[in-house]
This record gives sequence, structure tokens and C-alpha cells, in this order.
Amino acid sequence: MGKKSGGTRLVPLGDRVVLKRAEAEETTAGGIVLPDAAQNQPLQGEVIAVGDGHVNDKGERVALTVKEGDKVIFSSYAGENISVGDEEYLLLRESDILATL
Repeated sequence: MGKKSGGTRLVPLGDRVVLKRAEAEETTAGGIVLPDAAQNQPLQGEVIAVGDGHVNDKGERVALTVKEGDKVIFSSYAGENISVGDEEYLLLRESDILATL
């Protein structure tokens, strides 16, 4: 489990998930090219790595619902941006994921 990036392996803990954010749209539906400042960060991404789950009230570890490779939609204020080498990732809790695509 985990994504290897330039010799660094990302291994999220517990109920955390590492995502690679989808690319921002560079043009509008009408074909207008957007400058970098006008491009919204997309709220979609691909799951790169998942933690080993959370512990329930009985002390049992419960696996996460999402898995590596899933395409997901997440909350706009979710997680922390992290950089590994020249790659950008988003580290968030599974509960911040709203849906799978």
C-alpha cells in the first residue's frame, strides 16, 4: 500500500487517504482560455494510497471504503496539500470524500 515517488513512499495512517488532484480546467466550455489565477482547484482526484482503516467502538479495525485507483469527489476545505519531490498530493480523511465516480 502506498505510492512510491522518487524514492519516497507515501503511507497514510489510519483513516487517511492520499489523492492526486485532477488537473484544473484551462479553458471554459465556450473555449475561453483561463489564466492561472482564474482556474479553480478541482474537487476531484484519484486515490493514490489508503490507510489501514479506523478502529470502531469494539476495538476492531475497519477497512476504508475507497481503494487505490478510485476517482473521487471531495469537500472543498478537505485535507492538507503535500509536496513530494515535484509532485503535489492531497492528504485527507476518508470522511472528507463525498462520492466516488
